[in-house]
Amino acid sequence: MKYMLLIYSGSAEAPDPCTVEDWMAFDKEATEAGIVVSGHSLADLTTATTVRVDATGERAVTDGPFAETREVLGGYYVIDVPNLDVALDWAARCPGSRGNGAVEVRPVAEF
Repeated sequence: MKYMLLIYSGSAEAPDPCTVEDWMAFDKEATEAGIVVSGHSLADLTTATTVRVDATGERAVTDGPFAETREVLGGYYVIDVPNLDVALDWAARCPGSRGNGAVEVRPVAEF
């Protein structure tokens, strides 16, 4: 079953406890385990553009993220594992779950 691990960093004021080496080690471990379907780090939040379409079909484009929040979506992994418990184990290993960060685990809907 496929799960998306959405990696949120904490607020900009809080120091990030993860090093580049932590991320490289996690990526290597997950890749060698054969569970990685895809994954990417996202560009800085300042590069985001949000599109909204109202009931009349009018499009509004604004700079920045959809929601004002202290957490920032920084990247994701899509993993293929047997069940939610295994996905949660991998999320707990992810460096993004440390400190003020969080990893949201969501099943990928397959139609």
